[in-house]
Amino acid sequence: MSAASRSSAAERAGRVKQLALEAGFDLSGIARADAPPDLSFFAAWVARGHAGEMGYLSGQLEKRARLAAAFPWARSLVCVGLQYDTPHPYSGDAPAGRGWISRYAWGDDYHDVMQAMLERLRERLRAELGPFEARSYVDTGPIAEKAWAAAAGLGALGKNTCLLNPDHGSWIFLGELVTDLDLPGDTPRADMCGSCTACLDACPTRAFPTPYVLDATRCISYLTIELKGAIPDPLREGLGRHVFGCDICQDVCPWNRRRRHRGGPQFEPRPGAESPDLAELASLDAEAFAARFRASPLRRAKRRGLLRNVAVAIGNAGTASERALLEQLQRDSDPLVAEHARWALLRLDARLSARAGSS
Repeated sequence: MSAASRSSAAERAGRVKQLALEAGFDLSGIARADAPPDLSFFAAWVARGHAGEMGYLSGQLEKRARLAAAFPWARSLVCVGLQYDTPHPYSGDAPAGRGWISRYAWGDDYHDVMQAMLERLRERLRAELGPFEARSYVDTGPIAEKAWAAAAGLGALGKNTCLLNPDHGSWIFLGELVTDLDLPGDTPRADMCGSCTACLDACPTRAFPTPYVLDATRCISYLTIELKGAIPDPLREGLGRHVFGCDICQDVCPWNRRRRHRGGPQFEPRPGAESPDLAELASLDAEAFAARFRASPLRRAKRRGLLRNVAVAIGNAGTASERALLEQLQRDSDPLVAEHARWALLRLDARLSARAGSS
């Protein structure tokens, strides 16, 4: 390629990234369609059982490891990031005895928000560049988003496996346009963790067997969202008061303590989303659950999953006044909810007894 051609391609790439920022994204970068180095560990990670029941990961090994398997026409990816942090307390600062919903799920469903933004970006690009092949994804499809975002220079993978950006921390939603545009890729960032192990040390369920490796089967987010059956007994106490997802490894990250930026109003917490009342959640019937979490990521857990988690949270963090809630939940028609409520009653009684003995 001549110097003039390289210059032209670089200018084109710069314009693509600028249009992504004008579309409302906070970060934009470009990765070539060649598999980034981080993807080389994916198959071994699945083989070790770290993906758990997430069949959409283990069932797409070839497609996720090699983009050409799913998109033979792909030449580059336009990777974008959107800040979602809002100026509210972190999980460690929330009121005692309340539940915790992961920050990403407080507002509107990010899939819908980001997908609409990507579609607008694609149309803007076509208006300027002419027709081209493209597919847009937001945490969907055979795309290992963090690996591609790192390859595009949006950030570096942290020891907690989240993508870290020096300005935005890790409170970033990711999306991408897979395209047939021949665009030069950006330079990946260097490691940002150094000797820090704050995230590894803070994890209550010890979900990181080694730095930069997550065993999802021990992760609170997996246990409260992805896992559809019973939560393993040895891990229940570690869930604390988490009812949907977990922010601990991000809350303690030094890069997230700066909080220079905030997400848009669509990510502000809906009523009752920030440190929710466990008693209120425990009383939701099917109709109330559907109404409360319409267009919210919490729909993924379904009522049975959420009440399973709420029962465990009450056992771990509730008070004597909430014992009647557990007695009610153990009579729930769903056996999954009932079994976790029975465990929670034993856990709550043991906590109350230990507290009485020490007073």
